[in-house]
Amino acid sequence: MLKNKIQAMKKARGSGYQPRTRHLRPGGTAKYTNRLFIESSPYLLQHAHNPVDWYPWGAEAFQAARSLDRPVLLSVGYSTCHWCHVMEEESFEDEEIARFINENYIAIKVDREERPDIDAIYMAAVQALTGRGGWPMTVWLTPDKKPFFGGTYFPARDGDRGAPTGFLTVLKEITDAYHQKKDLINNSGDQLADIVAKMLTPDNGTDLPGADILHRAMETYQERYDPVHGGIKGAPKFPSSLPVRLFFRYHRRTGDEKMLRMAVNTLTIMAAGGIYDHVGGGFHRYATDATWLVPHFEKMLYDNALLAVAYLEGYQVTGHHMFAQTAKEILKYVTGEMTSPEGAFYAATDADAITPSGEREEGWFFTWTTAELEDVLGSDRARAVRAYYSVGNIPNFENRHILHAPKPIKEVAHQLNISENELKKILDESKTRLYEKRQRRPRHFGTKKS
Repeated sequence: MLKNKIQAMKKARGSGYQPRTRHLRPGGTAKYTNRLFIESSPYLLQHAHNPVDWYPWGAEAFQAARSLDRPVLLSVGYSTCHWCHVMEEESFEDEEIARFINENYIAIKVDREERPDIDAIYMAAVQALTGRGGWPMTVWLTPDKKPFFGGTYFPARDGDRGAPTGFLTVLKEITDAYHQKKDLINNSGDQLADIVAKMLTPDNGTDLPGADILHRAMETYQERYDPVHGGIKGAPKFPSSLPVRLFFRYHRRTGDEKMLRMAVNTLTIMAAGGIYDHVGGGFHRYATDATWLVPHFEKMLYDNALLAVAYLEGYQVTGHHMFAQTAKEILKYVTGEMTSPEGAFYAATDADAITPSGEREEGWFFTWTTAELEDVLGSDRARAVRAYYSVGNIPNFENRHILHAPKPIKEVAHQLNISENELKKILDESKTRLYEKRQRRPRHFGTKKS
């Protein structure tokens, strides 16, 4: 039955279909094909030709786990996730690791954008176990779906990326524990399932919330606020949209100027940072550092939808034209690059791109070398652009430059001995040229349509 479904799907996809895997036969066909080939999710299809014998989430997988008395390996991610791609290439495309998984586990792959319900349950489990979460999410389950161990990204082998214990070793240790200490595994699963149930079940309230909750929330934000860079102290830094909108409302009701300054400072510094795409508009998912400089380059529809409103409200409250311009650029990006020809929105664009040499590289699509800027803009324009976007002689990301604007335009214009309006005109014209040039680069590694 499965074989017939796969053959029918191969016929439906036609001769132009290109399998996404490094395991190819001489004619270009895939060496491996698993059950995910007949799915519709872009993320699941990315794994359809791994040597891992993946199942989609469903009764068939758990029935197989019960029949074979095997633990379940659950892997959750999404199609534009950088570290999901990394773990796929390092582990799920590795034939030795795949062979061990196939012989000892039932492996299930889930797209969190297709099944947010499953993602929420097991993310709560991982957060309870480790104190943090993220994707790819890797969870070990009993055949009755109870989690007993989990984490996020695992390097493939001991010592990889500085990790003492790699994924293959973890797989072996858990296999041994599952069969030798089954009572302990089942008890751990029961306990963790109870914890998750409590985490996902809100307490029943008896009274309506009062103003004291807002005051306590503002006190907490003030304690955690980064007065230099905006947002929450530390790294990574996620773009702040709902908190700043709350600050604006709290300021309006109470007159608290500090909350207004926190909101304005955060919006200003985020829009000047490398987390913002100064050429194409829109915000990347989050910054890996505390200064908003180096992002993970994927862009999420929900982030940009919320940030467009935040910057629009920032303009309404303050009258700062930069906030209005940022909101316009976000919406221009969404309509131009996150809207499909059919009118649907793409949920995300990828952090990774394929370079001219055929390599997958994070951020390559969005970054520049000084030679590329000179080539596109000419020496005079490039000089102004480099001054405003802080492009020095030392690259700030993988031998390339992330554009960011740490200095006010007035200060840079004075430095260049030109007027502010003249510099603004140069920057606007240069952004158009750079965008047109960038659009001719190889496209993102993948997109996810919602």
